[in-house]
Amino acid sequence: MLLTKDVSFEHSSSFQLESIDLHIKEGEIVSLIGPNGSGKSTFLRLISRLISPKTGEVFLDGQSVESMKSQDVAKKLAMLPQMQDHELDLTVAELVEFGRYPHRGAYSKLTKEDEEIVQWAIDVTRLNDFKNRMLQSLSGGERQRAWIAMAIAQRPKILLLDEPTTFLDISHQLEVMELVKELNARFDMTVVMVLHDINQAARYSDRLIVLKKGKIQFDGIPQCVLCKEMFQSIFEIDADIYQENGKSFFTPIKLRKEGFV
Repeated sequence: MLLTKDVSFEHSSSFQLESIDLHIKEGEIVSLIGPNGSGKSTFLRLISRLISPKTGEVFLDGQSVESMKSQDVAKKLAMLPQMQDHELDLTVAELVEFGRYPHRGAYSKLTKEDEEIVQWAIDVTRLNDFKNRMLQSLSGGERQRAWIAMAIAQRPKILLLDEPTTFLDISHQLEVMELVKELNARFDMTVVMVLHDINQAARYSDRLIVLKKGKIQFDGIPQCVLCKEMFQSIFEIDADIYQENGKSFFTPIKLRKEGFV
């Protein structure tokens, strides 16, 4: 469904992505994890065509995204960046309506089908009681659900999320992660997301991809990726790994950096 071949990107002499070959299968939930500055968000931006690779290509359903019209890419793929403008003078419903833009002309009105899909997105994200509320009046978790509703109103096959739980308290983090899981299970939506909480990534993902210094270092199911070697080589810590109900999680023990051990 989503394929990258020899994709590289150079932001500066101190940061670059190198020869990324990756195949995202239909219906997967994939989380990108790794230290700050490892290239996780940059890779999402390359997939979504917000930036262009220095070398290589990104393929969506067998077609190079660089050869596709932006509107056609947006019909198949929705990207929710890390930071959104929460001060927009819009209601929840008005925000979600923007998700239908790729499916209609620039100045055309919403069709009955558009209105039904907007209402569907509001219902799925459990925002019906808030649809006439202004964005500024919502809590952080409610606002994040509103932005996700806008993204899924595009009816994408693939949903890209860049740190969707950042700045949220733990209850709202779980609320967003359960929503992501539901979108995947009920609508077979492929999800690729950047997460900093490794335990959340392991709990909610089918697959973890670990980046460091612009390269993929580990790629596999959470039970295999969460290992002592990964934490030592990627995060420079010692960690205890646990298994419970078929899920893996960890607790950090100590830093392995010089001067801390």
